[in-house]
Amino acid sequence: MTKMAPELPIEVDAETGVWITDALPMLYVPRHFFINNHLAVEEALGVEKYAEILYHAGYKSAWYWCEKEAELHGLSGVALFKHYMTRLSQRGWGKFITQDIDLEAGTARVHLEHSAFVYQMGKAGYRVEYMFTGWFAGAMDQILAARGSQLRTLAAQTQSAAEEGCDHGLFIVTPLAQHPQG
Repeated sequence: MTKMAPELPIEVDAETGVWITDALPMLYVPRHFFINNHLAVEEALGVEKYAEILYHAGYKSAWYWCEKEAELHGLSGVALFKHYMTRLSQRGWGKFITQDIDLEAGTARVHLEHSAFVYQMGKAGYRVEYMFTGWFAGAMDQILAARGSQLRTLAAQTQSAAEEGCDHGLFIVTPLAQHPQG
């Protein structure tokens, strides 16, 4: 087991108990606790409705996070997107690898290994990481907007290690007009 990397500092306010990383307040919960809550909401709403809600919430959160990280570290463009993937990877969600990114085209491919959802749920038979999808479009769109681009994107998960025959997750980001259906 590796100890916490110094590049991901956690500050704890002695008075309030609030944890802060990257200048943002954080929550620290066991993976099983989070996944059990996630599955309870999924069961109550259905995967499709819950995925839609999480897409929009994740999009908004990724946009905000990228905005704050750009200010804090002076990052922009591809460097900011890759920084976001690194930080997500350092927080236990899984290992996110940017396979391709083209800001001019508004496209990206993100490879996911060691998914927290797959670790907890196993071969569930469906794409269990739908919570992440809005994150990639939100990050891409914030980066594009900061560059002055009017281009906006959608993201989709095309495979999951929770599906038979797959050993990793894959997400694609495409411009709104070119987004594949299905």
